[in-house]
Amino acid sequence: MRLFLKIILYLLFYFISSNQSVSQTVTGKVLFRNKPLNHIEISISGKIDTSVFTNPSGNFALHIQDTGEYILELHSELYAANKQKIKVSSDSTYHVVFITEYISDYVGATVKTGTMRSVNRLRSPILVELYSPAFFKRNPSSNIFEALQNINGIRPQVNCNVCNTGDIHINGLEGPYTMVLIDGMPIVSSLSTVYGLFGIPNAIISRVEVVRGPSSSLYGSEAVGGLINIITKSPSNSPKFSIDFLANSWGEINVDIAFKKSFSKRLHVLNGINYFNYSLPTDKNGDGFTDIALQNRISIFQKWTLNRKNAEKQFNLAARYLYEDRWGGQMKWNREFRGGDSLYGESIYTSRVELLGEYDLPTCLPLKFSFSMNRHHQNSFYGTTSFNAVQAIGFGQLVMDTQINNHAILAGITYRKTYYDDNTVATQFSDSTRTENRAQNIDLPGVFLQDEIELKNKQSLLFGLRYDHHKVHGSIFSPRIAYIKNFSLGSSVRVNLGKGFRVVNLFTEDHAALTGARTVVIKNELKPENSYNASVSLMHKISGSNRNLLTIELNNFYTYFDNRIIADYSDPNKIQYDNLSGYSISRGANLNLEYTHQRNWLATLGVTVMDVYAINNQNKIRPLLTERFSGTWSLTRKIKKILVIDYTGNLYSPMLLPTLGSLDPRPKESPWWSIQNLKFTYDRNKQTKLFFGVKNILNWTPWKSAPFIIARANDPFDKQITTDANGQILATPNNPYALSFDPSYVYAPNQGRRLFIGFNYTF
Repeated sequence: MRLFLKIILYLLFYFISSNQSVSQTVTGKVLFRNKPLNHIEISISGKIDTSVFTNPSGNFALHIQDTGEYILELHSELYAANKQKIKVSSDSTYHVVFITEYISDYVGATVKTGTMRSVNRLRSPILVELYSPAFFKRNPSSNIFEALQNINGIRPQVNCNVCNTGDIHINGLEGPYTMVLIDGMPIVSSLSTVYGLFGIPNAIISRVEVVRGPSSSLYGSEAVGGLINIITKSPSNSPKFSIDFLANSWGEINVDIAFKKSFSKRLHVLNGINYFNYSLPTDKNGDGFTDIALQNRISIFQKWTLNRKNAEKQFNLAARYLYEDRWGGQMKWNREFRGGDSLYGESIYTSRVELLGEYDLPTCLPLKFSFSMNRHHQNSFYGTTSFNAVQAIGFGQLVMDTQINNHAILAGITYRKTYYDDNTVATQFSDSTRTENRAQNIDLPGVFLQDEIELKNKQSLLFGLRYDHHKVHGSIFSPRIAYIKNFSLGSSVRVNLGKGFRVVNLFTEDHAALTGARTVVIKNELKPENSYNASVSLMHKISGSNRNLLTIELNNFYTYFDNRIIADYSDPNKIQYDNLSGYSISRGANLNLEYTHQRNWLATLGVTVMDVYAINNQNKIRPLLTERFSGTWSLTRKIKKILVIDYTGNLYSPMLLPTLGSLDPRPKESPWWSIQNLKFTYDRNKQTKLFFGVKNILNWTPWKSAPFIIARANDPFDKQITTDANGQILATPNNPYALSFDPSYVYAPNQGRRLFIGFNYTF
């Protein structure tokens, strides 16, 4: 906390500017299909407090008192955002015409993640899925990790029944293959993937952009399975104050507060605070262990924006501090038993500081410098196993984005430095005379070049290449080719080919290596993983009368891996890690449908079908915890403009589970399972919304389909097991299934049905 306060104090400064005062009026009109639009918000970028709305004729008038360059922005939940640049120099009248398009969560808005350039989503060669805060509010949650379960093909995977660690699966690929960005910066990675997603305040999120498939040609390591870019709100365009409160019948309480402050006409700051508390130990399945981990978490976020004289030049600076105290274990556990062997508990203290920013250099060349720094400290005990780790990552990137005729050129140089130290064998060095600890210092410089060529007949072709140099693995090349053809408004076909890579840090990414009684075995030196991806995407939009809209998206993907690392659980006493002696395939298709009917009905349906397998020593292996089918849906109904009903849900097919040998009575495959939710929102006015509902209507929990979930919950320290001369566990009257303690048999949340209530207030 002290470090965070010091950062904030250093960031405080005051910017004073004086401009020539004029009397300037900008008039304009907003049209959709040559028809005027009423009550559409128009504002000056950075001056949201002076925004105006169009009248029934689609006209607006905006008064400006200062000279200079300005960007007029169109804001609407139903129509595509639009911007126009004007230059105010003397007393005169400007007239601006906005021509906009009808949009949804899936179509029409501006995205940046796919090509690192702001581009209309319909024209981006890289398919980028866009999700607004309204999408996530259909099923309110306390963190972005849980909220992502509403997205087709994305599954938040809980990896431990005790401390509830989790990662994000995209198209059947585990969490370490997904890069999580905040404002385009690689903030959440490696050590922080386990717990770092839980403390991002929902109140400061502007939108979430998702890219499936490798993006290493722009983002480097970890961007193998896909990208999730969490884009925060701009302080200049944020509400003055907002608060979101959420509580449920299990005793969970979540509060999100956001407020902004303007220190001058140009300097604005957005503050976000998230507090989450769950402190009621619950054991509804009767195994003596907490069903979900108890948590006490606070996250503080602050973002500064300086509106410069050149409206196209940006300067943003943001910082975040996270502290979390989490534990799960036997019901009578408390801090006195931390690290001991009388009562089992998994206790994790997490402290994290982040700083990120971007600055457009004041040069004739369009150069932007972006940077991020973070320090993550984890002090934890998994029973008697101590895991203390520190990771610090510094990242800098200089990018030139320019247009030469029909070529959009993006070139950049990057440098990433990672410091990592822990108390495991991952950082120990041994020779014949001594064993010592050596922290890891990894430098990863890189350079990339991208050329997006605009062709005739609404076509674009993109070429990208990245070069990285790793001190252990040497030179790494990551190329990419993309093509898009637009046939009509909202209809297009995309083809993408790309290569990705990932440098593995096992103990920071796989929680199973730390929990339970299995011995970790690393057979050989782990090599970096490579992936080769191809995808074909189709998009079609059908507009009807009365503002009806049907959006159809189909994405077919195929990914080939070599050197992939897979955990082998075949020996109940070990987890064995090694690169495949073969290859791995992930292939399938995503289908997204969204239908809007007269602004009163909104329905979405997502379906993903996958075939994921590995060939190791000529044997075909189906990976654990990977479904072959998944579906998501939502149905929203507005009644008389004051009541909104949201019904959301998901469905998953069976997946293989990590059992402990042939005698283990637990099913080796999960059943079909579904979690469904219902929410009622009373929209009292534009400022206040009250809501309530029920989560997990069917009361589904994994322990209902198995005799038990945690193996040997009655003997978590394995004091009563019997082994043979080779260390193999023997079946005895006290242990008839020859098991050891293991909490990794998990595939769905352990929380059953629960009521929730909350409110949102925005000023």
